[in-house]
Amino acid sequence: MVSDLLHHLDTHKSMRLDWIHPGVLRELAEVLIRPLSMVYQQSWLNGEVPVDWRLANVTPVYKKGGNEDPGNYRPVSLTSVLGKVMEQIILSAITWHVQDNQVIRASQHGFMKGRSCLTNLISFCDKVICLVDEGKAVNVVYLDFSKAFDAISHSILLEKLAVDGLDGHILC
Repeated sequence: MVSDLLHHLDTHKSMRLDWIHPGVLRELAEVLIRPLSMVYQQSWLNGEVPVDWRLANVTPVYKKGGNEDPGNYRPVSLTSVLGKVMEQIILSAITWHVQDNQVIRASQHGFMKGRSCLTNLISFCDKVICLVDEGKAVNVVYLDFSKAFDAISHSILLEKLAVDGLDGHILC
């Protein structure tokens, strides 16, 4: 996995906080696979990552609306390339776990590879058409959860994820 991730680094991205250009890592991938795999494995087992991988250079990027309103900016974090590779390893482990243990229902479309707003809309329309064809009434309620996780207790969220089998090595 480390080999694949290193060989597919985007060399058009700039150097990150660690001053290591993705092109250098990609070019030296064969030499770095073994030592990086050992570092990632140890990090996984200990549940700790190097301090430099947790640092970020956060830049506000304007979205839309009045440029004097801080809410009209989104934060973009430039982090370590090696840290991003570790994030991809963790993402892969979590994705495998939730799919293998059917933690996420098939109706979930957000943040799922191969699923999108469009696949969600198609699935929804298909369900509505089937219900209407059966002569059933259909009511739809739309809710906006855009800020729903801004105030959630992280400890409660971690407890709920642990119930689904995602332990501290993956989450912390």
